[in-house]
Amino acid sequence: MGTLTLPPYFNLQEDCKELRLSFKGLGCNEKRVIEILGRRTQSQRLEIAQAYQTVYGESLHKRLKAAFNGKLEKCILLWMMDSAERDAILMYELMKIGGRKADRALIGIVCTRNPTQIYAIKQAYYTMFNQTLENHIDGTNSHFVEFQHKSKWAFWRGGESKPKEIHKRPVSVTKLLLALVRASRPENSTVDRHIALNDAHQLNKVFTIVGKVGNEDTLIRIFCTRSAQQLTATLNYYHQHYGHDFEQSLTRENSGEFEQALRCTVICFRQPAKFYAEELCNALGAAGTDDDALIRVVTTRAEVDMQYIKLEFTNLSKRTLEEMVANDTAGTYRYFLLTLVGPGDLGLFSPRTSIGSASFYSPRTSNGSLTASRGQQSIGSHNGSVVSYYTSPRSSGQGSFQI
Repeated sequence: MGTLTLPPYFNLQEDCKELRLSFKGLGCNEKRVIEILGRRTQSQRLEIAQAYQTVYGESLHKRLKAAFNGKLEKCILLWMMDSAERDAILMYELMKIGGRKADRALIGIVCTRNPTQIYAIKQAYYTMFNQTLENHIDGTNSHFVEFQHKSKWAFWRGGESKPKEIHKRPVSVTKLLLALVRASRPENSTVDRHIALNDAHQLNKVFTIVGKVGNEDTLIRIFCTRSAQQLTATLNYYHQHYGHDFEQSLTRENSGEFEQALRCTVICFRQPAKFYAEELCNALGAAGTDDDALIRVVTTRAEVDMQYIKLEFTNLSKRTLEEMVANDTAGTYRYFLLTLVGPGDLGLFSPRTSIGSASFYSPRTSNGSLTASRGQQSIGSHNGSVVSYYTSPRSSGQGSFQI
């Protein structure tokens, strides 16, 4: 369930005029721009950008880049992107940084997208950088090029300096990422109990000797080629037969990078809201605000499952996400983040699953949209119309632009 607060109706022509007026004068009316763009669905935002270009002969994205700066600039430009383009850019920047934290975020992106969405991300990545996503992950081409000049996002943060050295991750973690990106996981909900039981025994057998050649391959095969429902059954059998959750084995004291990466994979498939709540807790911790992580989670999950993430965040930190964001940010940047996070309804039931139960979320459906399993509430719906995670740049209905 997303957290966008939408207006009672969508008037494309009025939105374009209001944005044009907001950019005029000595300074941009930032709050008015946020009021408009921060309360529109992705399909509406893409339609606004296209109409603005048609009527006024200039790119709305470039106008936003000129009007905003710093963290707010990055946040609003990511918000205005198509989902696949946004994910491609985020993965590109994470790989430039490298390290365990970046790899965790990469796993979070890939594991919470279905195969159709991953395919769209890979297409967008190649269009933007003229290099395949897989090549950048496995280091075949470690040189990170800037955007292709013909790309509409060629101006994206072009003035930033490149890191001198890219972190070298363990081979096993690279193999896990590549297997996840190749999207060989089926999307059907059929569960084979015999395979689930066999996989549970394989997990116990192999995990006790992780580190020896070939053992990681078995774990990667199970977690990267089984559907979410099949994995849930496997992990339930594991708990029934061995008396503890598989995640507990992954968090033992001497766990290495591969085990930590595998834990992220398990959490993302079973409890994505818990994973992103952990990301936000780390981003808003006492050590200082990690604005990149905060922006990444808010812009990618506000229309998907932010309501559930907020509940998990409160369970973990004992404070509300709105309170933490308000304390750690300032100005119109804070205003925009709070607009996306929304007041919400913290009285909703908790999405936390009990041990051995089926996953609360149905993270993948055949049409690529995300739904909550209880009540089958559509994500990003408004006035009865369902907004898919990937949306068409043009939408019909009330508020269509007349030229």
